[in-house]
Amino acid sequence: MTLTVSALRRYPVKAMGGEWLEAVDLDPRGIVGDRSYAVADEDGRFASGKDTRRFRRRDAVFDFAARTVDGRVRVRPANTLDGPEWDVEDSALAADLSHRMSVPVVLRPESDVSHQDGAPISLIGTATLRWCAEQFGGDADARRLRTNIVVETQEPFVEESWIGRDVAIGDARITVTERVERCRTIDLPQDGVAPQTRWLAGLGRERDVQVAVYAEVVTPGTIRLGDTVVVG
Repeated sequence: MTLTVSALRRYPVKAMGGEWLEAVDLDPRGIVGDRSYAVADEDGRFASGKDTRRFRRRDAVFDFAARTVDGRVRVRPANTLDGPEWDVEDSALAADLSHRMSVPVVLRPESDVSHQDGAPISLIGTATLRWCAEQFGGDADARRLRTNIVVETQEPFVEESWIGRDVAIGDARITVTERVERCRTIDLPQDGVAPQTRWLAGLGRERDVQVAVYAEVVTPGTIRLGDTVVVG
């Protein structure tokens, strides 16, 4: 079977809803514009769906979505098309987020502290998504896993066999590095998805709480919908 790219998604602000794209550019950091901003508190911890050394659980961040317009990141409430839309660096946006989170926060561009998690890019196959939907219920919507690249596949978890191998997509090349460990975020309403079933417990029983894979950029380039995926 010929593997092809079936979906591309970018998240301009970490943990907020993202945007579907027909093409993405890759540089050494990952998808250009992905997680370029994050909501940070006074301790420098990023708003997320979990508590760790780097993250603070602040579920209000999921009430917002971000997109890129004429090179600038714009943020709006996630569940309405009629609400306000702010430039990402507008102080009114920071004030609104601070009010909702009951703590002062700012929208911080990435600098010396990476906004990425395990690696710059996440990838999943459509067969893996279908397997999860069949096993745990709900639909096979990649947004609940917040993956960047969805590849049309026939075999569940075939992407895990690519770990340690280079993958050519368009004129870019990536190397798959490891499986992605999931957290409670996949069972929360976020990024336009309102899950009716829970996947996390099932993944804990069946898949060591891991699904999808991380990848690093080997050769920068452009990836487009429909591009052939060639595993080295």
